[in-house]
Amino acid sequence: MLEMTIDSIRVSPMNYQRVVILKEKDSDRYLPIWIGPAEADAIAVKLQDLSVPRPLTHDLLCTVIDTLGGSVKHILVSELRNDTFYAKITIETNGTSQEIDCRPSDAVALAVRAQVPIYVEEEVLDKAGILLDKDGKPLVEGSEQGSEQSPEVKEEELRRMSAFTDFIDTLDLEDFGKQQPSR
Repeated sequence: MLEMTIDSIRVSPMNYQRVVILKEKDSDRYLPIWIGPAEADAIAVKLQDLSVPRPLTHDLLCTVIDTLGGSVKHILVSELRNDTFYAKITIETNGTSQEIDCRPSDAVALAVRAQVPIYVEEEVLDKAGILLDKDGKPLVEGSEQGSEQSPEVKEEELRRMSAFTDFIDTLDLEDFGKQQPSR
């Protein structure tokens, strides 16, 4: 498991699809995950410390977990299967940990509210992660990447990942590597 931070939430200029960009905490690898507009708004509201008059769904979920004596320990983006990301929320109650299956967008929205770590399985990051060069441009296969070797990707996987590649190619990466102020 690799710890990640939320780098940004972006909107594709081509189709207005939202994507949350996770950044590996101790590296320059990024993981773009497509999410729905409601989940993007729920994450952004908390990241920007905006107040809302009534609790949003993820606020309610945090309150329910807390009221029932549980606590969120971390979230994990655990798999990438058929172009779909899978995640788990780890909740501890009465000294017992439970993993709950969920969408990554809901897991991230919950993690920002509970202020818990966000993890990604290394296999997921190897499949869908991107590296950026010093100018913030994605590194392509065969480009200089230091001493790291990219895992070999089969042609069938490349075809399945083409939607992600097309989306990444449409992103404006000018401010991609810039740090956001801590909250």
